[in-house]
Order: sequence, then structure tokens, then C-alpha cells
Amino acid sequence: YLIPFILITSCFALWGFANDITNPMVKAFSKIFRMSVTDGALVQVAFYGGYFAMAFPAAIFIRRYSYKAGILLGLGLYAFGALLFFPAMMTGNYYPFLIAYFILTCGLSFLETSSNPYILSMGTEETATRRLNLAQSFNPMGSLLGMYVAMNFIQNRLNPMDTAERAQLSQTEFEAMRDSDLAVLIAPYLVIGIVILVMLLLIRMVKMPKNGDQSHNINFLPTLKRIFGIHHYREGVIAQFFYVGAQIMCWTFVIQYGTRLFMSQGMGEKAAEVLSQQYNIVAMIIFCASRFICTFILRYLSPGLLLKVLAIAACGFTIGVIFIQDIGGMYCLVGVSACMSLMFPTIYGIALQGLGDDAKF
Repeated sequence: YLIPFILITSCFALWGFANDITNPMVKAFSKIFRMSVTDGALVQVAFYGGYFAMAFPAAIFIRRYSYKAGILLGLGLYAFGALLFFPAMMTGNYYPFLIAYFILTCGLSFLETSSNPYILSMGTEETATRRLNLAQSFNPMGSLLGMYVAMNFIQNRLNPMDTAERAQLSQTEFEAMRDSDLAVLIAPYLVIGIVILVMLLLIRMVKMPKNGDQSHNINFLPTLKRIFGIHHYREGVIAQFFYVGAQIMCWTFVIQYGTRLFMSQGMGEKAAEVLSQQYNIVAMIIFCASRFICTFILRYLSPGLLLKVLAIAACGFTIGVIFIQDIGGMYCLVGVSACMSLMFPTIYGIALQGLGDDAKF
């Protein structure tokens, strides 16, 4: 299992990179195309829309073929979506970028739907949740790299003119600045597209273990009925739904929350954005460190108990974000990341206990 485990674990970092290079793009696209932040947030709608649209097709595909086939298709769509940023730039329009994001995350949906249960299957069920926590620990490493690239190779290289000043430009000036900024924005996506293609070829050449009873029958409705009849699976789906929503909002709006907070203290928009992104990186470092710490603690505490303790703590931090509304609120928002670190893989691991080959579905 060692070489396959290392290769599949590296995929966790690859989709972490995609997730966290995307969060700051809400603000970047809003400035480049002179849109409201609400219109810019369509990036997140397209991004997570790909996950939503492809989750069931990915499950059916994996059941019909294999985890490896799902991972290869996921990497192929990821690379294709990333490389589509070049023709999107050539149009000079916002909406082709949304299509590229959607295709890219259709690939991420296949990749995550394949990789998470595949890691669970690589060993005994007793250590499955701890194994998934370990693999998921590399996800925030990719996220940190995504944040670093977003800050240093996109945000810091975009024209520093703020949103209000851009609104005063003539159409010709606006188009020239837009094209220059888009050329900066797409470069990291083209590089990651090439990296993903190399990863695809590497996994294609390596022999991967086959797990489960290798049943390829879909049996869509009977399987749905069977798995949703298992109470810990049903409750896991509900818990994961709310957790992912909370995670997306916490990380997307660290920058928005911080920018408004620091601008209210007299800081300029550009400086406020840079400082907020630094807080975003600190949140991800805390998330990453906490995941390794929690993986160690799981040797001594049950996953459910540790999950409950951290969920209660996260509620406390969230109340602080809502009601403090100064730098203390920012600290609370960053603190939520420490609590979130354990949640996705632990909810996933508990929900899939005892599902066997149905875990693919």
C-alpha cells in the first residue's frame, strides 16, 4: 500500500491548492471586471457547483469501474479546466472563467469522491479514520501553497488601483488594465494544469491495489435505500452538509471580514487586503497543525468524542465573530480553523464505517 498511499495522499494537496487559490479570486474578479462582491462570488457558485453536479455521477462511475479510474478522470478534468483559463482570458469576459472553474471542480469532485474512500480501504477498518486524518493533513499544505501563490503571484501583481478608481476609467483604459490583470491571474492555473497532467501519467503507470468485493453493479435506488437506512451514514451526510457550508464561508470571508475591519480603522484597501490574506494564511497554518495534533490525539480519544468537543468550541468562536466585530472577532474567525481541522475526515470516516463496497457509492 505504501507507494499508492503516497500518490493518492499527494492528490489531497492538489485539490487543497485549487480550493485556496480560488477563495481570493472573488475579490480579484470583482476588481478586474468592476463588479460587486456578490457578482464576484459567482466564482464560488461555479466552483462548488462542479462538486454538486458531479458527486453522484462520480459515485456511479467509481462503482462501475474503480477508484483508480475515478482518480484518473478527476485529474484529467482538473487539468482541462485549469488549461481552459487561457481561452477564457482571450475572450476578455467573466463568464468563460466560470465555465473553466466548473469543469475544473467536476474533476475535483471525481478526485475527492475516489480518494477519500480509497484511503479508508487501504488497511484495517480500526485505523481507517486515523488514516484518513493523516492523508487529509496534506490537504491544508496544498491550501497554504494555493494561498501563497494567490497572494504573491496574483494579488500582489495585479494593478493596485482600487475598485472606486477603476470605475472612473474610460472603456479603452479599463480593457487594457483588465487584459493585463487577467494575464497575471491565469499564469498559476496554466502551471498547475501541466503539473496535474504529469501526476495523471504517474498514477496511470503505477499499479494500484484493488479493494472491496469488486461488484460493478450500480443498483442505484436499492443502494440508496440500503445506505440511507444506516443511521450513522444518514447523520454523517447531514453533518457533512453543514460542516462544508461553514468551512467555505469561514475561509471565503476571512479576507472580506478583515478588509472591512482594517479599512474601518483607516487603512487603505490594498493594505487591508494584504493584511487580511496574511490572517487567512495564519488560519490555514493553524488548521494544518491542528490536523496533525488531532491525528495524534485520536490514538487516545474516540473520533466522535473529539469531534463533539471541537464542534462546541467552534460554536463559541463563531458567536465571538458575530458579536465582537473588532480584531477580537478576527481572532475568533481564525480560531474556528483549529476546530474545523478534524471535522471533514472524521465525519467521513464515522459515516462510512461498515459500508464495505458501498463506500464507493
